[in-house]
Amino acid sequence: MSMLRLTTRDAGTGPVLEVFGDLDYASAPELRALVSTVALRPGQRLVLDLGGMEFCDSSGITALIAARSHALDARADIALAAVPPGTQRILRITGLDQIFALHPDVGSATRA
Repeated sequence: MSMLRLTTRDAGTGPVLEVFGDLDYASAPELRALVSTVALRPGQRLVLDLGGMEFCDSSGITALIAARSHALDARADIALAAVPPGTQRILRITGLDQIFALHPDVGSATRA
């Protein structure tokens, strides 16, 4: 079990949240709380960099969906970057790969 660590930074397209460790039942509320405080302007893109994420359960997937709702409520966009293969598989099986823009890395996710 790897403790969740979240960092934020700004990119030209909007905020980038970096996720490290396990995104699970115990830690997903932490991501949801942080996302709810992220100010987004219409037209910006919220990027969740999942390259450091080691594990994601259904609570983590729900937190990603909540982040999407936050972005849409602000009339902003959301993208997932560097999604680990296991999580990418879950997104594909559930059809969530159709509602999230998936990028191989943060660089491609933050290009205008």
